[in-house]
Amino acid sequence: MNYNWNWRIFWEPSPDGVGTYMDTLISGLTWTLATAMAAWIMALLLGMVIGTIRTMPNRVAAVIANAYVELFRNIPLLVQMFLWYFVMPELMPDHIGNWLKALPNAPFITAVICLGFFTSARVAVQVSAGINALPRGQKMAGTALGLTLTQTYRYVLLPMAFRIVIPPLTSEFLNVIKNSAVALTIGLMELTARARSMQEFSFQVFEAFTAATVIYIIVNIIVVNLMRLLEKRVAVPGFIVSGSTNTGGH
Repeated sequence: MNYNWNWRIFWEPSPDGVGTYMDTLISGLTWTLATAMAAWIMALLLGMVIGTIRTMPNRVAAVIANAYVELFRNIPLLVQMFLWYFVMPELMPDHIGNWLKALPNAPFITAVICLGFFTSARVAVQVSAGINALPRGQKMAGTALGLTLTQTYRYVLLPMAFRIVIPPLTSEFLNVIKNSAVALTIGLMELTARARSMQEFSFQVFEAFTAATVIYIIVNIIVVNLMRLLEKRVAVPGFIVSGSTNTGGH
């Protein structure tokens, strides 16, 4: 079977009413970036808190934080997406569940919450690894200066730890962008979903997914280079070796 290549398809009108097929892909990219950024902010805040608690001397709090990490990190993302979207509204009181299901942007909100919790567990691992990688003398020095435990973490440990974990955090941010594609399963019209709708309307499957692939690559290259600039700007000699931080450990 001969495939009918048509690279001009991107400038033809799209039946979805967005404009041209290129406009359709740009609309999908907008939703992808909005989902990834919102989820990343949530993941970074939660991950910082949970990761810090994992390194504290309070064993009960550390156990709870470790359980949080294991729960969200070990359940497949697709399963979590379905649980948040289909199951959670049913577990709520009827008026709350009906309200959640009637939200106009329910897929977007669900995707942000799901990706936020899923990624926060991974960020927590990076943060705790960064804190544990610091010399013990730094914590002792903070105590010797009369700082409380909270002040020691805030002014001494966390600023240094974040400098160490910038490379793996970059990988996690890229993962959020790519993982947002899973949200197409609950109806979010992000980039992959838009490429899929384009190939269903036009039957130009190779053109649609080639364009989506190129867009993902361009976005990832931009993110990587921006994070490299940030890493160089905040680097502390002797504490960061680019690309050497383990992103999978506890």
